[in-house]
Amino acid sequence: MEGGKPSTQRHSSGAVRPIVLVVVAVSLVAVLFMATRVSPGCRPLLKAVYQQGLGRAGPSATADPLLGGLLSPDFDDRSCLSRSRASLYRQPSLHNLSSHLVSRLRRYESLHQLCGPGTPAYSRAVARLREAMDGHASSNSTSSSDTECSYIIWTPVEGLGNRILSTASAFLYALLTDRVLLVHHPADDLNDMFCEPFPGSNTTWVLPEEGFPIQGIKGLNVRTRESLGNALGRGEGSRDPPAPWLYVHLQTDYKPDDRRFFCDDGQETLRGVRWLVLRSDNYFVPGLFFLRRYEEELVRLFPRRDTVFHHLGRYLFHPSNTVWGMATRYYSSYLAPAEERVGIQVREFKYARISADQRYKQIISCASRESLLPAVENATLPSSASAHHQEQEQEQTKRKAVLIVSLNGDYYDKLSSLYYEHGAAAVTVSVFQPTHLGTQHSEKRQHNQKALAEIVLLSFSDVVVTSAQSTFGYVSQGLAGLRPWVLMLPVDGKVPDPPCRLASTIEPCFMKAPHYDCRTRGDSDNGKVLPYIRQCEDVSYGVQLVE
Repeated sequence: MEGGKPSTQRHSSGAVRPIVLVVVAVSLVAVLFMATRVSPGCRPLLKAVYQQGLGRAGPSATADPLLGGLLSPDFDDRSCLSRSRASLYRQPSLHNLSSHLVSRLRRYESLHQLCGPGTPAYSRAVARLREAMDGHASSNSTSSSDTECSYIIWTPVEGLGNRILSTASAFLYALLTDRVLLVHHPADDLNDMFCEPFPGSNTTWVLPEEGFPIQGIKGLNVRTRESLGNALGRGEGSRDPPAPWLYVHLQTDYKPDDRRFFCDDGQETLRGVRWLVLRSDNYFVPGLFFLRRYEEELVRLFPRRDTVFHHLGRYLFHPSNTVWGMATRYYSSYLAPAEERVGIQVREFKYARISADQRYKQIISCASRESLLPAVENATLPSSASAHHQEQEQEQTKRKAVLIVSLNGDYYDKLSSLYYEHGAAAVTVSVFQPTHLGTQHSEKRQHNQKALAEIVLLSFSDVVVTSAQSTFGYVSQGLAGLRPWVLMLPVDGKVPDPPCRLASTIEPCFMKAPHYDCRTRGDSDNGKVLPYIRQCEDVSYGVQLVE
């Protein structure tokens, strides 16, 4: 079947210990993508997971669908099943929420309902923007009872992980600056991916493109005249009145003046601008901590600084019913019977090439060295072993499910063969790979839906192994709330020593940190400015939040 492993099952022969069960390959495409919507008929399946004692948060009566107040109760659960049911599958969060974050989220939701698309305030704000861009004074006089709304428009880049991390960063900036976050969908590759994150049937977080005054958003780049960096470079930072809109360019190719977004003069320039357009392929949250004007608020929002994406990710990113159905049907059918689930995410990069054999060796070395997977046995029981003895061992066997997420099917083939041919004492190891698409196609909606379903499945794991510098892995570990074992980049095409490291934080890496000194306008090492921001373990030029 295209996009997935064949749905086959291997049976152990007499040469294999009977306590070593089958290693199964399952096709997420063939089996679970057949139904594209979740119906009430799925509820008994979810209930069955609970009855078997496999639910992540125990019986449904004790589950916390609102995640300790992180989520608003003002939603229709049927419109977004993942919002109310994610707590049934994931481990309960060990990271406490601050009451200030909960309060601030409710305040933002009220602001979005007041200023979001479809509201009178939004219509007035768009009319004022249009007139300002045409060079006319606004004919819409602002009375004392009017709300002057401010906005930040996020526009996508390539890569699902990049998109999720930059959206979370943009939302935190919106919280800090009392702006309304709008997402720009220039194509259908993000349609039917996520639920609306904010309550209110009268509005949306999607920017209505028809009739919107700022044209060509998709083509904005580092050379755009209306960018913050170019405005500062021309000495127009203190413009009065402020520009009607500005573009913030925080992609990896950003210039020194663009990096002044993380400086006080850059923020002062943006303060009076009602409309911002942002493009970023970075998790730039650590950079916001460099800004003294937001330091006190950030400390109140996140007393533990290493939980920013964990909380914001669980708040914002609820898979659509289509994607949620893909993930939960797969989980309930194949992963739920295990007592422990190990997620292994493997990503290859052209700039860090390694053969499939060497990469597999790295995975096995990491799993063995850190006791993530059981050791295999070379010896097998003699064929005359008693059936009674076999049945006793079978009953004592612990079930472990290994989920492989990779564009390449080789790692599944090798790992499944290893446990099928040799087995492991007192442990039944089943290996699964939902898809092996070969290449990444983030411009295609169906590809993105499958990728998001795999992120969700990884976030259901008890142990996570991720690949260095992978934003896909960063998202999965953040949603799971787990410090991952990170497969380090190869050295000269060979397995590094050590093959993996336990990350010091669950926070993603800001891979292209500004490394800019706002005072001297020169280079600086951002990993040495604040005690809770350090160099990333997997990206030498990146920084991340630690506790």
